[in-house]
Amino acid sequence: MRFVLLIILFFTNNIFSKEVLISELNNKTPERFLYIGNSYLYYNDSLHNHVRRMLEEYYKKDIDTGNYKSVTISGSRLSHHNIDYYLNYKNIGVDDPFELVIIQGGSGETDTISERNIFLNEIDNMVKKIKKYNSEVALYMIHPLVKPNEGAYPNMINDIKSAYIEAGNKNSILVFPVGIAFENAYIQKPNIALQKKIDGSHPDMLGTYLAACVIFASITQVSPKTLSYDYYGEINIEERNFLQQIAHETVEQFYEIQL
Repeated sequence: MRFVLLIILFFTNNIFSKEVLISELNNKTPERFLYIGNSYLYYNDSLHNHVRRMLEEYYKKDIDTGNYKSVTISGSRLSHHNIDYYLNYKNIGVDDPFELVIIQGGSGETDTISERNIFLNEIDNMVKKIKKYNSEVALYMIHPLVKPNEGAYPNMINDIKSAYIEAGNKNSILVFPVGIAFENAYIQKPNIALQKKIDGSHPDMLGTYLAACVIFASITQVSPKTLSYDYYGEINIEERNFLQQIAHETVEQFYEIQL
């Protein structure tokens, strides 16, 4: 059975990985970050805190939290963010321009052709502004909704994947394949609690940890299996090893690289 699941996982990712044009950042050790998104980022002690702790373990030094920012608006779409204000980094207490800006879109922004076009235009505009500050940009590919959420629909992940990959390729920026990692985890463990059971939307702690592992591996091109970080014991060894393995496999297959 595991052999069959691995074949399905490989086939699912392989369809899309060959379309991905950007597979790495220029700077694989960034320390000045800006995350832009909504509650998908700030749930569970905030995604940016988990990624920072993973990077600190890898860097073997602390990252200045004053230069490591997450700007989120609940239920927001990309257009709700005042990116000009954020990019004037001193407005939010940062010493120098951000080295990496991570953009996370809303859960309904890729569902229809019209929504997708708005999403792509917003990404184009945001990336142009960010690059004026000589910052690199990456897109956080969101996970799809699942039941009992009324907005969930079959193959929602395919619409998400294609939209994020198109936006990444068009703007020559990296895409973090978080949504694909969720899909891969569900294939191997359908009952794993990656999202809140009450809404089928927001990440649960395991989902946030998985997303952090994907971002860590995508930035550094180092396997998350090298990390001991387990959120101070909140993630048990079995869960940690499984999620790190899923992130490892997803990143390798999405970018067609070897960690």
